[in-house]
Amino acid sequence: MGDRWLIEVDRGLCIGSGMCVGHAPGGFRLDSARQSRPLDPEADASEVVLAAAENCPVEAITLTLLGSGEPVFPPEE
Repeated sequence: MGDRWLIEVDRGLCIGSGMCVGHAPGGFRLDSARQSRPLDPEADASEVVLAAAENCPVEAITLTLLGSGEPVFPPEE
């Protein structure tokens, strides 16, 4: 069994660019306020979800390992 992530979007940072939906249409949606939301906040690790987080222009998406809370993105400095 692979890693599972907790996917969170900081709605205070989100500008509704839709980049996350473009990279991972099965992982994110924009709500009526044009704010991003994960379709499933607890999901299997995925390259497309990681790409969505990495390409968010305001870094509003965070990914952490379920269970341990270890950061996946953004990585710890």
